[in-house]
Amino acid sequence: MTTIPDRPRTAVLVIDVQNGVVAGAHNRDDVIANINTLIDKARTADVPVVWVQHSDEELEHGSESWQYVPELVRRDGEPLVHKSYTDSFEETDLESVLAEHKVGRLIVAGAQTDACIRSTLHGAIVRGYDATLVADAHTTEDLSKYGAPAPEQVIAHTNLYWERHGAPGRRGGTVNTADVTF
Repeated sequence: MTTIPDRPRTAVLVIDVQNGVVAGAHNRDDVIANINTLIDKARTADVPVVWVQHSDEELEHGSESWQYVPELVRRDGEPLVHKSYTDSFEETDLESVLAEHKVGRLIVAGAQTDACIRSTLHGAIVRGYDATLVADAHTTEDLSKYGAPAPEQVIAHTNLYWERHGAPGRRGGTVNTADVTF
């Protein structure tokens, strides 16, 4: 249903699963295992896997904390998008990467649920993409000491409101890793 013409393909976005981002993340190992399953399914179906990597003062480009977790391995030829804002589209080449692959539908996984995941989902819908969140393949750290809900509540709430999210000609939605189809 994407509103972007001539973009029939789907891509998987793997957002910010970096050492410094997920070190203390909720359910880290299970989420990474689900992302690996998702990546394997995409590769088997010849669906592009696009990697997004954040840089800022805490995630200095090239540092150990900036690196993707060792459990996830990007293949040569799989696009890598560098970003410095929460929305993966802002001041990046993500749009041109997706256009090159004729992508109008995104399957989104990664971290942080309450920052880069939400921002990218909304950014995608605003730009005309369909954007599906993999409900069991995103995570966040515990920010409850700052007044935020516990991580499992942040994740559950994000899944709840994104499940029925949409806009004219575009659709959001959630799906579990086991149920992802391309």
